[in-house]
Amino acid sequence: MLMQITRTLRATLVIAAAISCAGTSQAVAQSYRHMSCDELWYARNAIYADNGYCFETRRARRAFGRSCFPPYGELSGPDRREVAAIQRWERRKGCR
Repeated sequence: MLMQITRTLRATLVIAAAISCAGTSQAVAQSYRHMSCDELWYARNAIYADNGYCFETRRARRAFGRSCFPPYGELSGPDRREVAAIQRWERRKGCR
């Protein structure tokens, strides 16, 4: 089940990244609206994982592994904005 969710989320993230690059953040926001709290958590943390973040929680290590690398989770402007957008949806949905 977790592997199926992971594959689905990665596909969603690829689509979201493509849409975001095209400058249509409204469409990305619409996709977040339909995500569960777990999917939002994964989407947010996948951005950090792609930037080398060193995860400490068991859940994150299971999902993204233990390897970390430069820039060690430091996010670019677009990535920071994307994480902020996901966090807004997490708050709206009462995630945690």
